[in-house]
Amino acid sequence: MTRTRAVQGMAWLSIATSIATLTLKFGAYFLTGSVSLLSDAMEAFVNLAAGMVALGALTYAARPADDDHHFGHDKAEYFASGVEGALILVAAASIAWAAVQRLLHPAPVESLGWGILVSVVAAGMNFATAKIMLRAARAHDSITLEADAKHLMTDVWTTVGIVAGLLVVMWRPEWSILDPLMAIAVAIQIVFTGVDLLRRSADALLDAALPPDELRTAEAAIRGALPPEADFHALRTRKAGARRFLDLHLVVPGEMSVAESHALCDRVEAAIVAALSNADATVHVEPRESAAPHT
Repeated sequence: MTRTRAVQGMAWLSIATSIATLTLKFGAYFLTGSVSLLSDAMEAFVNLAAGMVALGALTYAARPADDDHHFGHDKAEYFASGVEGALILVAAASIAWAAVQRLLHPAPVESLGWGILVSVVAAGMNFATAKIMLRAARAHDSITLEADAKHLMTDVWTTVGIVAGLLVVMWRPEWSILDPLMAIAVAIQIVFTGVDLLRRSADALLDAALPPDELRTAEAAIRGALPPEADFHALRTRKAGARRFLDLHLVVPGEMSVAESHALCDRVEAAIVAALSNADATVHVEPRESAAPHT
């Protein structure tokens, strides 16, 4: 199975799970009237929207390079994670508003046992889907799948916290204020998730360098491919989706022939590609006698 089909399949799984959990969670809310369960159900809307955005972004990112996009469309994945971050913040604001209204206008909660049971089933579905998606995200190096999976996992822990509060309310009805307070806690918690996704998307769109461990791997591969008389500098890196782009200046003796320099460039590029998955390397040759200094 190709990467495109695999990641798109995961996005469809996320959408299907979100539809199922959305139905279950709103059922739990209508059974109980719990505003914290309503907040949980509203977040499921965000899960569904995020899954649909992820599917669209992954489909667009898989398009090959064309005359207008010479380096491909891989960065579309970062737009998906950014949109998801924004949707999470919108959900947080909606949840907080509903919770404050319940604090100002208290109302009893009912049938908590059934509501809690339905919520636990929904959380179990999200947990299983998130685990599957996280494995796929690591296998296919997809920030879109990772963002969607982490959002689903956040939803799981949100539900766990809400259920814990409602269990207290079920046994001690006089503590019903825990219901809107748990909803507010949920809103605050998911704000951090939304801000983190927005930050990571911005970093990627601004061409942040590869992480330090990958830089060390690339540098080791380059040095291993060089003969004693050659060196390199000005290594620059960035990432677009699952693709890694590296360019560097290769410093060689001035008497080295064009053919020898070209062969050395090919060897360095091959070493980088072998060391880093989905890598695209560009090497510029400079004679040692006139190489420009770089820090």
